[in-house]
Amino acid sequence: MNKSDLVDALASAAGMTKADASRAVDAMFSPSDGIIAGALSGGHRVQITGFGTFEVKHRKARMGRNPRTGQSIQISASNSPAFKAGKGLKDAVN
Repeated sequence: MNKSDLVDALASAAGMTKADASRAVDAMFSPSDGIIAGALSGGHRVQITGFGTFEVKHRKARMGRNPRTGQSIQISASNSPAFKAGKGLKDAVN
């Protein structure tokens, strides 16, 4: 399912226009100014009971290897978004 499929499904399920559904999807999932991205960049978790949790995971600095040359390189510490599925979502998939 891609973004346009999600917009179509949301419009159908919620009885709204595709334009309204598209704005809702953009408001929630936009990587630059979406609700989830904003909460994560502000240091907060987004927990949707039964569905899952979006959070920021800190990755420590580590040594890596350039696969082309075999040279060791230092990879700096970084933060990465992470999603952990909730029990309801796991049960629905299984």
